[in-house]
Amino acid sequence: MNSFTLGRALTATATTGVLLLTATACTDDSPEQTPATGTASSSAPASAPTSAPESPTGSDRSTPMDIRVTIDGQEVDATLNDSPAARDLASLLPLTLDLEDFHGTERIADPPRKLTTDNAPEPQAPKTGDLTYYAPWGNLAIFYKDGPSASEDLLILGHIDADADQLSGADRITIEPAS
Repeated sequence: MNSFTLGRALTATATTGVLLLTATACTDDSPEQTPATGTASSSAPASAPTSAPESPTGSDRSTPMDIRVTIDGQEVDATLNDSPAARDLASLLPLTLDLEDFHGTERIADPPRKLTTDNAPEPQAPKTGDLTYYAPWGNLAIFYKDGPSASEDLLILGHIDADADQLSGADRITIEPAS
């Protein structure tokens, strides 16, 4: 019986060691291997970080798209960020929408369909001039006052360069691709 218990203990110890070795090899703590590209070699020391730059969020995303926005017949400068929801809105352009006030902070309108919320950027509190999408209701909102705290339900799509007075009284907006 003594040899049976010893054999069982050795088997359990060996299994634990294999599992530990396997788990250690598969953890995210190990350095990532980056495939070599082309024939160029790096002269940077092995300890230098090689990660890609962090992707921007919210209205600061890279490659903004200029759009043409007309508010009550007056053209203003505007951009959409590079988020999936902003690209989805761009696919619907040109749009002309009637705006209504909401909570004394924003003007809202309903686009023809809901926009994607896949891969949404980190939430940010909206600022005056931000063009946003409120996912639960499926509406666009243009803030003429700084909004409340950040919410995962509110996606910033871009920014309209107009003063708060013009935005707060806006009745109609036309959004078109820039020519």
